[in-house]
Amino acid sequence: MQRKSFPGFQRGLSLIEVCITLGIVAVLAGTAAPSFVETFQKRTLDGSASELVTDLFLARSEATSRRDGVRFSIHAVAAGSCLVVHTGATADCACASDGVAQCTAGASLIKASLYPASKGVSVAANVASIRFDPTHGMATPAGTVRIAAKDGSEVHHVVNIMGRVRSCSPGGAVKGYKAC
Repeated sequence: MQRKSFPGFQRGLSLIEVCITLGIVAVLAGTAAPSFVETFQKRTLDGSASELVTDLFLARSEATSRRDGVRFSIHAVAAGSCLVVHTGATADCACASDGVAQCTAGASLIKASLYPASKGVSVAANVASIRFDPTHGMATPAGTVRIAAKDGSEVHHVVNIMGRVRSCSPGGAVKGYKAC
């Protein structure tokens, strides 16, 4: 069966219809973009917080398995925040300005991580270093490790004297974390 053409009947889309459709799509994309950026920042903060708590658990378990004290240290460097899990004294391992960890005096580097400033999160602590005891995994001193995003939202990992970690967010600002 052959299709009949009627006079004045048009097939396809007109330029006006295409422009209106593109305008609607642009408005929808413009309203969704800020939400997407916010979600991306929250996921970056949550991922970094999860990685950091895993590193705290690593330091504690390495101390008991190696039967040697293991330290969890954070250093502010030009490239961002540098985290070092190592044996030895606090000053035995440090990070260079580019975030590369270096150990001296017989200390062993277990893990080093750089949180670059460009990633949008920074890591800081209220203590220079936390040492996990090899016998029971106890922490000396107890301390709080803070991860902050550019928008000001934070996750705190509170390490108690028993070496246990409790995570929270000030005021409950980050979903999935209890309020501090």
